[in-house]
Amino acid sequence: MLSSICAWPPSLFLMSSHIRLNVSVLLLALVAALGLVACGGSSGGGDVPPGAIAVVGGLKVTKAQFDALLEQQKKSAESKGQAFPAVGTPEYEAVKATVVKGLVEEREWELEGQSMGIQITDQEIETQLNQLKQQFFQGDEQKYNAELAKQGLTDLQVRDELRTRILSNKIFEAVTKNVNVTETDIANYYKQNSSNYAQPESREVRHILVKTQAQAQDLYNQIKGGADFAALAKKYTQDQASKADGGKFTAYKGRTVAPFDEFVFKAKTGDLSKPIKTQFGWHIIEVLGPVKPASETPLSQVHDSIKTTLTQQEQNTTMKNWIASLKTKYADEISYAPGYAPAAATADTVGTSTG
Repeated sequence: MLSSICAWPPSLFLMSSHIRLNVSVLLLALVAALGLVACGGSSGGGDVPPGAIAVVGGLKVTKAQFDALLEQQKKSAESKGQAFPAVGTPEYEAVKATVVKGLVEEREWELEGQSMGIQITDQEIETQLNQLKQQFFQGDEQKYNAELAKQGLTDLQVRDELRTRILSNKIFEAVTKNVNVTETDIANYYKQNSSNYAQPESREVRHILVKTQAQAQDLYNQIKGGADFAALAKKYTQDQASKADGGKFTAYKGRTVAPFDEFVFKAKTGDLSKPIKTQFGWHIIEVLGPVKPASETPLSQVHDSIKTTLTQQEQNTTMKNWIASLKTKYADEISYAPGYAPAAATADTVGTSTG
């Protein structure tokens, strides 16, 4: 249930927060491609207050937050029959590092949200939560609470994750708000990718695909004797894509296997093939209409899809640059408590802590 909700628990807690901060497939792919570039640099320093494992630009990452995420990962692993790595093993340290980096990254995004003047209300979180409860639990509070218990989560944790999701949505919108794709951009893309919009010669046909030559010959004999081709196709063909239409489909030259292609584009309208063998089995083919000449899909028909593609590409680039900039911006503003600094960090990132 919950694990299937757009990077919601448990996968939400099993991966770093570049997945927890998911706003779309685009943003997910962006941050995944960048790795954890937004986790801060290799300098910094300063004291880490009691009860915290790190400080990012004045915002604390608490030990309680770290422990809660680690415990959730453990419960999730156990629910799948997997052994959680023992403390001190390389596997455990890898999980620990992922949790720390994710939490640090969240603080960076939180600081960025503050600098942008982004606010998130309790009502926004409540609305999102109610939508999820309705979608996955039909609004049943008992089912919702039972799933939380199963996943080792609290309602507060869920609300916190929803807040993070809303924040990331708003940051994405703010960072990419000036992305603009012009008509010239669209026309140039269409021209540069003209081969994608070319349609080869085509012809309406219907066929029956079976496994053996003997069955194909029997069906051919039936059709020659007056049997209904479409009815036989619906009953016997192995081609599920055309089965419901009685074997009928549009064949494009060069897009079907060679023996099939050769017959279709040389035959006359109304011709019925004898059994033809291909790598898929044995075919009986009837040609239903004339060959239609090659054509090109006009720009007007693909304009909107091209615009969407180009917009996503530009958003991708804009977000990639923005995320990468965080590494430099927070290079001197992250401190870790002893034992929590990432392996790549230098000694001056580790501050003192009495917690």
